[in-house]
Formats: sequence, structure tokens, C-alpha cells
Amino acid sequence: MATRPEQPQRKARSGLLEPLEAPRQPAPSDLPADRFINREASWLDFNARVLALAEDVSTPLLERAKFLAIFASNLDEFYMVRVAGLMRREATGLAVRSADGLSAREQLDLISRATAQLAERHSRCFTDEVVPSLAHAGISIRFWSQLSDAQREHLHSYFHEQIFPVLTPLAVDPAHPFPYISGLSLNLAVQVREPGGEVDHFARVKVPQNVPRLVRVAVDPAGTGPTPSESACFVPLEELIAAHLDQLFPGMEVIHSHLFRVTRNADLEVEEDEAEDLLQALERELARRRFGPAVRLEVDDDIDADLLALLMRELEVTEREVHRVAGMLDLSALWALYDLDRPELKDAPRVPVTHPRLMTEEGETPDFFSVLREGDVLVHHPYDSFTTSVQRFIEQAAADPHVLAIKQTLYRTSGDSPIVDALISAAEAGKQVVVLVEIKARFDERANIRWARELERAGCHVVYGLIGLKTHCKTCLVVRQERGGLRRYCHVGTGNYNPKTARLYEDLGLLTADPEVGADLTDLFNVLTGYSRQTEYRSLLVAPQHMREGILQRISAEARAAQEGRPCGIRLKVNSLVDEQVIDALYRASMVGVPVHCLVRGICALRPGVPGLSETVHVRSILGRFLEHSRVLEFASSDEFWIGSADMMHRNLDRRIEALVRVPHPERRDTVRRILDHAFSDEVSGWVLQSDGRWERRTTGPDDVRLSDYQHDLMAEAMRRGHR
Repeated sequence: MATRPEQPQRKARSGLLEPLEAPRQPAPSDLPADRFINREASWLDFNARVLALAEDVSTPLLERAKFLAIFASNLDEFYMVRVAGLMRREATGLAVRSADGLSAREQLDLISRATAQLAERHSRCFTDEVVPSLAHAGISIRFWSQLSDAQREHLHSYFHEQIFPVLTPLAVDPAHPFPYISGLSLNLAVQVREPGGEVDHFARVKVPQNVPRLVRVAVDPAGTGPTPSESACFVPLEELIAAHLDQLFPGMEVIHSHLFRVTRNADLEVEEDEAEDLLQALERELARRRFGPAVRLEVDDDIDADLLALLMRELEVTEREVHRVAGMLDLSALWALYDLDRPELKDAPRVPVTHPRLMTEEGETPDFFSVLREGDVLVHHPYDSFTTSVQRFIEQAAADPHVLAIKQTLYRTSGDSPIVDALISAAEAGKQVVVLVEIKARFDERANIRWARELERAGCHVVYGLIGLKTHCKTCLVVRQERGGLRRYCHVGTGNYNPKTARLYEDLGLLTADPEVGADLTDLFNVLTGYSRQTEYRSLLVAPQHMREGILQRISAEARAAQEGRPCGIRLKVNSLVDEQVIDALYRASMVGVPVHCLVRGICALRPGVPGLSETVHVRSILGRFLEHSRVLEFASSDEFWIGSADMMHRNLDRRIEALVRVPHPERRDTVRRILDHAFSDEVSGWVLQSDGRWERRTTGPDDVRLSDYQHDLMAEAMRRGHR
């Protein structure tokens, strides 16, 4: 009888590149001790900027609802990861303080106070502004008491047919222990009593997650509910369940019911060096994720005190972790409203244009290899189409009979990934296909495990990286047999190989046949897949080996240029600026007169404009229709521009494989320079960071002239370019 072949052991290789295991304290310095802004406070300020877009009445109505949903999802992830880490540190008694000197307890108290204020703004914006505006536009969210008799009758039938069979009320008494409450699930805490009795009983009813949260109700112009102008009416699912609790507890009197929601620690801990099969170990840990300790309890603001005390005791949370919410819990449900076909309530639709060099005069797809032999192509998504650039480059490589090998990193991709489909096709055609799938990409672990298995089944060589390090770089290497020998074609980008997010995330990518970049990517993939100890590169800065060192050297070079009276300057565009060594280097450069301009979407621990420390430092932030995601570094004295995957954070510089590529061609450098010039222009709206850590929004200039929208400007420019 034939034996079944052994499954490959998906074990990460031993770390040749050792990550730092514990949070680092900033080294003793002659610089002021209060020079860093707390990173958790800065993140909350970032989410406050997201909320400000929802509060802005000039934002289209359904876009406001979208930003409310994004704010809610952002805060969930913040608690699942950052707050969970601080609580774990507090519980274990680790005496590690933040860069600004706060203990874990002090940071948790700070977060609790700030979050309470933000949550109130969030709820008030939804209840007092967005809901009435939606109703005025014909989209209603109603309570049960606001529905007409005809609508209630319809919902009675819907409840019995679609909801009642999947509900499971769970009693709590000596024979029934308190049930496990899964993370992010909505639940009704119900207090019931026997008729004429005096003893109250507690039960939990979970709001099913496989039923739409917002139940659509038929418009009823003849009733007392929706008006004839109303186009859509919704009832929250928990309202529908609460209205039918008597049918879940027949013969009992329902005293109270209140909604609650638990957020749990979602960080994964896999002992990679001990795991025989990394995929299986990660799958086991994913199954345990929903059983992590509670880090937040959200409840109705009018919840019964006895019910709340019971929940706090059973979930083992303190008053600090309790968040009282006025109105609907979990406003991520508002994505359902955004999906409504109401284009007049959204940003105007747009179609990305094909980069001019990637389209023939007849409008057909060119031979990418011929184009790249003539010169590099720098694409700027979503203004330049990802589909007709990066995706088509990989698809063309997969179909080209002269291509011998494709090597690619995958950190996150879409559910129906054409990139993965192309790699599978290439492997089935006999090409050597090597894919590094980062199965530890947070909250995408399950999807990446599925892709890894599909790629393995197709014959791709699938690698899972180095122990203790996530592979976050965005790189693709194509090896092609040509008349003069082998030639390498490359893509190095700032964003994931994900066609869906490429329409929403702003990113840069370099397509090139530059021999030095090709040689560097060959060396990098040998590090990722083999036992190479490569540490020197020609056109790349690679973390964790020497990226920070390379950045610090270039900052120091700008400082020397300033001291010697030569032209100098530093401009950074990143998602986060937290690394103390990089920040201290920027301070020292500023102290000798180097102009430093930082565009930071999210967290910024650097204080600009402090006399004697950072007088030449300016920090701004741009949020809008697209998620500013590209990472760009400019060093003026050497006319160097670098783009890539790394933010200025410990995790990126110490615990991830990251790559920045130097933009080689003068014309491409000019393109990046123009992008930065526009982003830093005083004529563009955005937020400006003050030395005390406050972000000030600027939408108007002198004489109250409205400042332009950076992203709208780039959209208009791309359309003009596409019509030439």
C-alpha cells in the first residue's frame, strides 16, 4: 500500500538576525528628559483626527459614517494590542517605563481618561449629528418604539424565521457557570424573575454575528414610521432581540436588559524555536486568541448597577476597564450604511489611471520588460492604477516563457488575490516560484495560512521567515533569460500586494531593471530563504541589520553639511515616528540648523519647535479619503530619496525584515520631490503638531482662504495626466 507523503514541516529558521526581546529604554542623554511625546497619547490623538473627519460637516454624510466606523475599529485594535500589552506589563510588575518616563499604570490611567472623552465625542457625533442628518437624507436608524405596527408585524415574522432559532439564552446559577464571552461579540445581559418572586436571575443572550447587525425594515409611508421620502430604514439587531425577550424566557418576567461587549487581548505568543510545525502552532494559538483576558468592557450608559457588578466580577475587570457608552455600541456596523447605493452622499467615484509609460499609444498593455530596460517606472497608488502596473507586471512575468524564476514577499493580500493566482500559474508552468508568506501578520494570520497552503499545493517554494522576525518588506524579483544572459526585474514598494487596499491606501512603488537593485534583492532573498549572512547592500537599507545605522549616518551627514555651510535638509513621510535614536538624531541635526520636515500620519513622539532643541523641526499630518501609507526619506545634501516598508519604530527597525530602496534615476527623484513639496506646502490643509503635543487643524490660510486638499489635488493631476 502506498504511504502518504509527509507534510512539510513549516518551522521558521533559527534567527541569524537577532531581534531585541524587551522594550528599550532611551540611552542616557544630554538632551531634555521631556523631549518625547507619549506614544499611546499620540496614537489617541491620531484617532481623534479620524474622529474630526466624521465631525466635519463638509465631509459627505456617508463618509462621516465611514470615519465613525474606522474610529471604532481603530480603537478596538488599540485595546486588543497596545492596552493589552500595558496591562500584561502592569500585571507582571515589569518596571519598564515609556520613553517619556511613565509607568504602565500611569499610561493605562492616561488612556482611560483620554478614551472616555473620545468615546463621548464619538457617541455624540453619531447620535446628535449623523443620525439626524441621515434621517433628513432618507436613511433612518430606529428604535423598536419608533416603528409602525406594520413594520413591527413584519419584524415579528423575521425574528421567528431568522433570529429565534440561532439564539441560545444562557442562565447563570449554581448549576450553570458564567458563560465564556468571546472578544468583540455583542451580548445582552438579561435580568429575569419568576412572577411574584423576589429573586432575580441573570442570563446572557449573544447577539449572533452571522446575521446583519442593522436589520433593514420595509418602508411604510402609510404608517406612523418612515416618511414617503425615506429610502431606507434600519433597526439594530439587539433592539429586535430585546423586544422579543419574553419569547426567550416564557413564564418569566424580564426586569432589565442591557447591551455589553468585551474586548480581549489578541496578541499571539508562539514559541517559534520550539514549534515542530509553525503553521500548526499558529493555528492552535489563533484558536486561543478569543480566550485572552478581558481588557475592556463596554456597557450601556444606563446599565443596572447589580448587572454591572456581576459582569465586572465574572470578567475580572476593574472600573478603569469599564466604558459606558451612550447610544449604539460598536459603530463599526456603520460600514453597512456606507454600502448603500447613495453616491450623492459619498465622495465622487474615481478610477485610477494607468501610468503613462505603462500604456501604448493604442491603449494596450506594453511589454513590461522592454519598458523597464529603457528606464525605471515610479508608480504612486491609488492615483496610478495598481492593477495595470504592479499586478500586471507579476501576471506578465508569470505568463512569459523566458521568465525562469519569481521571488516574492507577501505580508497581506486580498481574499481573492490575483497576485497569488499569478504565482500559482507560474509554478504550474514550471517556473521556480519562491514566496515568503508572513503568517504572523496580525489579524491576517488565517488568510495567510490559507494562501500558504494553496501556494504549497501548486508547487511553490513557501518560506515562513526567520524566528522572532516578521517579514514586512514589499519586494518582488523576476529572473528572465534574455539574449545577453540573465536579467533581473524588480519591484520594491511601500504597500502590500493587495489590489483592494491599493485603491484606498496611498503608496509608492519602484519598478526597475537596475542591476544593483536586482543584485540586492537576490542577496535579500538568499537571507530570507537560506543561510546567508549578507549585511551589505548597494541600493537597499535592510532592517534589522543596518537600516537604523544607515538612517542615522545620513542624518549626521546633513548635520555636517549644515555646519559646513552647505545646502542641507531632511524630509520624512512615515506612518509613525517613535524610535528614540532616530528622534534624538533629528534633534541634534536641528540644533545645528538642519531644516527637518516630517509628515506623520499616526504616532509622533518628536516635539517640534522647542527652543534650543527642535526650532527647525516641523511636523504635520494629512488624513482624508485615502490612508497615507507611503514611507519616504529625503536627504538634501546628497540628493537621496528612499522609499520602502519601514516606519521609524522599534518593531520595524529591530524586529522585522524591512527594506528601503534608494530611488536611482534623477527624473524619479524629481517625481518624489514634487510629491513631498506638495504635501509640505503651506497651501495644503492638514494638522500641525505643536511643541506641547497638541495637533492644530489648519483648513484656511491668510484672509480665510480655504487651503487645498492634498489628495484631491493629486487626483486631479492624475486625471489630467491620464487624458494627455
